[in-house]
Amino acid sequence: MRAAKRERLVTIYARLALGAAFLSGIASRFGLWGKGVGYGDFAHFEAYTAQVNAFMPARTIPFLAWSATTAELVLGLALVAGFKPRWTALASAGLLAVFGLAMAISFGPKEPLDYSVFTASACALLLALHTPRKD
Repeated sequence: MRAAKRERLVTIYARLALGAAFLSGIASRFGLWGKGVGYGDFAHFEAYTAQVNAFMPARTIPFLAWSATTAELVLGLALVAGFKPRWTALASAGLLAVFGLAMAISFGPKEPLDYSVFTASACALLLALHTPRKD
């Protein structure tokens, strides 16, 4: 298999994996994976959002939870569909970095490292900076 084709398949894999991860989180917060699986419902996701953003005023938590949900839905669908992949991947890298930093501030560095948030952010950044081969 030519290098250009392998590279193309790897970038598609990265795009689909990131998109699926975002969409899986959405499914969890609306109970689509089942009750008691992941967040299980939006109320539990809001409670987790409050923990992750413990440094934020309580009145901002619903806005943050819905903003994160909207951003993950839009980015997840755009990644899976291959819509503007460079910009979508760059936005995904930024969103994941912000999530990771919030987690690190509230819980310490172990949590975002255990959940590979910074790894996913780095993957998205590599995807955003990737220039396809021409061979």
